[in-house]
Amino acid sequence: MNKQREEQIKFIACDLDGTLLDPQGNLPKGIFDAIAELYERGILFCPASGRQLTALESMFAPVADKILFLAENGAIVAKDGNILRLDSLRQEDILHALEVVSTLPRAHALLCTPDCAYYQSEEQPFLSYVEASYISNAKGNLAALAKREKVCKIAVYDELGPENNGMKVLPRALPHLRIIQSGGNWLDISEKRTDKGSAVRFIRKKFGFPKSACAAFGDHMNDYEMLLECGHPYVTANAYPPLKEKIGKSVPSNAEQGVLQALHCILEGKLP
Repeated sequence: MNKQREEQIKFIACDLDGTLLDPQGNLPKGIFDAIAELYERGILFCPASGRQLTALESMFAPVADKILFLAENGAIVAKDGNILRLDSLRQEDILHALEVVSTLPRAHALLCTPDCAYYQSEEQPFLSYVEASYISNAKGNLAALAKREKVCKIAVYDELGPENNGMKVLPRALPHLRIIQSGGNWLDISEKRTDKGSAVRFIRKKFGFPKSACAAFGDHMNDYEMLLECGHPYVTANAYPPLKEKIGKSVPSNAEQGVLQALHCILEGKLP
């Protein structure tokens, strides 16, 4: 029975911040060994994050040839240095969104392209967060950039908290776009169809993974669609309470390396 269960899992999608990474933002020790062993067993591991592709490739450099990348909350799927999927926003939608964001108090926009994240405001702590989270970043005029770059996501740093500020305005002002809180003080604006779930559907179709062969781990609402696309969805014990209520199944918190424990269970032929 255990051997059968082990063979069932062929794909694992895993959020990073609040899920795989510890509260200090570090990968758990031993994760690269676990990923390499999963690969040897025919199980494809996929970091699934709102972070940019460049940052993910750097973070997972020791095993980059053994995994699939899901970046920018599903707008980008890449493998072996090749972009397999890219969802980009229309120019007019970008310009309209930037205009609306500019009306929000203490909120700052970041234009995310496959290669770079562009900021215009240099206010703190926004700029320090950009520099810490986006390896490839540059200052520029966002309106001008929108007219020449492929923008896959607009990340918005909302100092007042998205639930108190941006989420009260943006969904109503931009009903044709996807507005989702991505954790902490950040929210994301993307194409309506762009989310981690649609990216996982793309991956499942491209690689032939049935839903029953897929597992996923997350902690916030931007992981919800991804979790639903996998037959074995789990949240961490520290997850956003409404998501925990919707998903039900959980693993120990990120502080306890809950995902790494779950990966070891899978390697032992057991489900978490």
